[in-house]
Amino acid sequence: MGDKKFSSKIGFILSAAGSAVGLGNLWRFPYLAAKYGGGTFLLIYLILTVTFGFSMMLTEIAIGRKTGKSILGAYGALNKKFKFIGYLSGLVPVIIFPYYCVIGGWVLKYMATFIAGESEKAVSADYFTGFITGTAQPVAFLFVFLAATAVIVAFGVQKGIEKANKLLMPILVVMMVLVAVYGLTVPGALEGLVYYLKPDFGKFSFNAVAAAVGQLFYSLSLAMGIMVTYGSYMKKEDNIETCVKQIEIFDTGVAFLAGLVIIPTVFTFNGDKQSLLTSGPSLMFITLPKVFSNMRLGWLVGIVFFILVFFAALTSSISLMETIVAMVEEKTGWKRVTACIVTGLFSFALALPSALGFGALSGVNIIGMSFLDFFDFISNSVLMPIVALLMCIFVGYFLKTSAIAEEISESESFKRRKLYDVIIKYVAPVFLVIILITSILSSFKIISL
Repeated sequence: MGDKKFSSKIGFILSAAGSAVGLGNLWRFPYLAAKYGGGTFLLIYLILTVTFGFSMMLTEIAIGRKTGKSILGAYGALNKKFKFIGYLSGLVPVIIFPYYCVIGGWVLKYMATFIAGESEKAVSADYFTGFITGTAQPVAFLFVFLAATAVIVAFGVQKGIEKANKLLMPILVVMMVLVAVYGLTVPGALEGLVYYLKPDFGKFSFNAVAAAVGQLFYSLSLAMGIMVTYGSYMKKEDNIETCVKQIEIFDTGVAFLAGLVIIPTVFTFNGDKQSLLTSGPSLMFITLPKVFSNMRLGWLVGIVFFILVFFAALTSSISLMETIVAMVEEKTGWKRVTACIVTGLFSFALALPSALGFGALSGVNIIGMSFLDFFDFISNSVLMPIVALLMCIFVGYFLKTSAIAEEISESESFKRRKLYDVIIKYVAPVFLVIILITSILSSFKIISL
C-alpha cells in the first residue's frame, strides 16, 4: 500500500520531526534545563543542535537518499566492508520499539483516565505503581498502542506515515502552545519562567555539555536507522540541508515548549524547585497529575496534556516500526501488511517482559536492572553511540565526506560544507566517545547526569 516516497517536502519534514519529537522532549529536556542552569542549558543545546546535531542528521538522511535502501542495505551499498554498521544500527529500533510501546501504553492509560473524568485517581501516590505492577492492564494498553502504530504503518509512506504526521504534528504544537499559555497566566508562574529562561552560568560544566549532547542525540532520533530509512523515501529534488534545518527548528521548538509547559507550572503549584529535578515516569505520571489537580480547570489541562503526549509518543513509535518494517520488506520481499503483522507480533512478544517487569517479573533483573531499563541501557547508552561513532569514522575516513556532499548538492549547493567536514571527522567522534563513557557510567550511578 502506498508509494515508497514522501509525496511532498513538508510531508518528509513533519514525519522526520514527528520521529524526533517524542517522550525525550517532554520528560527529559525540562529536567535537564532545570538542573543545568535554565538559559545556560538552552544556549548549550542550541549551539550543539546547529553544529553536531545538524551534521549527524544530514549524514544519515544523505546516506538513505543516496542508496535508496533500508538501514540493513545502505552501508553495504556504499562499501561492502562496512555492511555490519547497518546491521548494528538495525538492532537499535528492534530493541527500542517494544519497550517504547510499553511506555506508550502507560501514556494511553493516563489519557483514558483523564478523559473518563477520573483525574483525581491519578493524583494518588500509589496509582502509577499499582498500574505498572499489574498484569492485565499494562499488557492491554501496550497491545492497543502497538496496534494503533501498526495500522498507520500498514497504510504505507504516503497514506499512513505522512498523512498521520501531517495531522498529528500541527495539533501537537497547537495544544502545547495552549497549555503553555494557560500555565503562564497562573499567578506565580512568572517566577518559574525566569527560573527556566535566566542563564545561570555557575552551573556551566562538563556534565552540562555531556547531558546536552546526550539529549540532542536521542531527541533527534540519531543512530536508530530512522533518518536513513526516511532519507531513502526522500525525493532527489528536495534540499536536504534546508529540510534538516527545519526539522531541528521543529524539534528544538517542541523541546523548548515542553519546558515552558512543565517548569513554570510545576514550580508554581508544587512550590519547590526539587520537584523540577525529576525526569521520566516520575515527572510524567506522578508529579504532573498532582500539579493538574491544583490548577483551575486542571482536569481539562490534564486531558489536553496527555493527548499531546500520546501524539508525541505515537509519531515516534511510527518511525521506529517503519524502520523495522523497511528492513523486513527488503530482506523477505513480503508485502507491507504481512511485514507489519509479523513485526507487530514479534515486537509484542519482546515487549511483554518490559510490560511485566515491574509486576509478575519484578524478581528478574539483568545486571541489576529491570527488563525495560536494561533494554533502554543497551540501546541508548551502548549501541547508539557506537553506531554513530562507526558512521563518523566510515564517512570521514573511508567513504569520504565528499560523497555525502555530492548527494546534498543534488538539489542546491552545500552551504555549510567546511563546518560539516570538521564536525564529522574530528568533533563528533570525540563527543560520541564522551557520550558512550558518560552514558554507561551514569547508568550504573557512578556519575550523575
